[in-house]
Amino acid sequence: MVVEYRWVAKLAPHLSVQIPEPLALGQPDRDFPWHWSINRWLDGEDMEARPIDDLVGLARDLAGFLKTLQDVDATGAPEPNAHNFFRGAHLSVYDAETISCIETLTGMIDAEAAAQVWSKAMTSEWNRPPVWVHGDIAAPNILVNDGRLCGVIDFGQLAAGDPACDLAIAWTLLSGESRQVFRDELGPDQATWQRGCGWALWKALLLMASHRQDDTIRVDADRVIREILEESELL
Repeated sequence: MVVEYRWVAKLAPHLSVQIPEPLALGQPDRDFPWHWSINRWLDGEDMEARPIDDLVGLARDLAGFLKTLQDVDATGAPEPNAHNFFRGAHLSVYDAETISCIETLTGMIDAEAAAQVWSKAMTSEWNRPPVWVHGDIAAPNILVNDGRLCGVIDFGQLAAGDPACDLAIAWTLLSGESRQVFRDELGPDQATWQRGCGWALWKALLLMASHRQDDTIRVDADRVIREILEESELL
């Protein structure tokens, strides 16, 4: 929360869509032991509450937002760490957890193929200067209005590092043509795209392993895993 309060206002003028403008930062106390903030209201509805039909247009808009975010000077930015669940760090921080999930799901997924995709994603790292990453580009944090992206919220996992974590949305929300448009517009190199796939795979495996009794979560996670494995030869 403190990181978000400090940096979001500095990022906002450079971005292609609205983001929350922090107005005040509340301090932890005995009744609520966390920081909290008051932000200016943003019009729009999140993608989870109001799905849209034009995912190709959304893909183009999301890529544009991430490009402007990554272009902002990251001097002095916070590094990925426990404070943001290591978003922007190397995938190896989740290696043990991912392998454990694959073992747990053996028989429910193609465990060997999943292990191969994960291993491939782990073979590269970001070797350029760190860039800003949102850290949680997901449907509940994407605001839409009249079928178009109008805002991005929840910068609590903001840091500067490897942008691959922000690419997971290509599999968790997009598919087919919209996924390809997102990739073409954003233009990550092959290795970064592979690591982005690794982030999406980790997330889907964890959700599926942790919510095997929740049909909605399990089915969606299974879809993501299947699409990743079907495309593994193209990664």
